[in-house]
Amino acid sequence: MGAESITLRVNEIFYSLQGEGRRVGEASIFVRLTGCDLACSFCDTEFESGKQMTLEEIRSECAKTPGTWIVWTGGEPALQLTSEIVAWFNDQGYRQAIETNGGHPVPDGLAWVVCSPKVAEHVLQKNFPNGVNELRYVRHSGQMGVPQPKIISEERYLSPRFDGDQVNAQNLRHCIKLCLENPDWKLSLQSHKLLRIL
Repeated sequence: MGAESITLRVNEIFYSLQGEGRRVGEASIFVRLTGCDLACSFCDTEFESGKQMTLEEIRSECAKTPGTWIVWTGGEPALQLTSEIVAWFNDQGYRQAIETNGGHPVPDGLAWVVCSPKVAEHVLQKNFPNGVNELRYVRHSGQMGVPQPKIISEERYLSPRFDGDQVNAQNLRHCIKLCLENPDWKLSLQSHKLLRIL
C-alpha cells in the first residue's frame, strides 16, 4: 500500500513546546490522533473527534512550522500509527516521538518513546521487551511509594495529577517527597499547563 492511500484519523495538529520529561521546552509538532481504548478518570484531553487525513496532508500541516520533531500523541496513537507511517515521515526529515499509555506495542523507527503507563506491568513487559526512553507515572497523594517498573528506561519521572489545568498542591508535595526519597526518579510538571500554552 502506497503512502498516498494511507490515512490517519487526526484530532488536531499544533506547534508548541514539549511540556514534560526529558524534552521539556523543545519545539515540537504535536499530531494528536483520534481515539483511545482506555477511559482514565483524570484524562483532560478531547480525543474523540477528528478527520481522516492523508500522510501528505499531515506533512503539509507540519511544514507550516519550522519544527523538526513530530510528537504522536492522543488518545492512544499506537492504535493507528504503523512502522510504514513512521518510516515515511523519517524519509521527510522529521524526528519522531510517541506518547503512549503502554497498552500496545509501538512501531519501529521512532527516535523517542515515552510511556505513561495506564496498564499492568506484565503488559508493559510484553509490549516493550527492549524498554523505552522515558517512563512517566502520574501520581496522587494517596499512592504510597514509587512505582516498581519491570521494563528498562533511560529516564523515570513522577508527575503530580493536576486538577484540570491547575496544580494540585497536595499531589505536588507528595511527588516532591517521593523524588527526594528516591533520587533515581525525577519530577516532571505539565509546564504547558502552568504556562498556559497548548
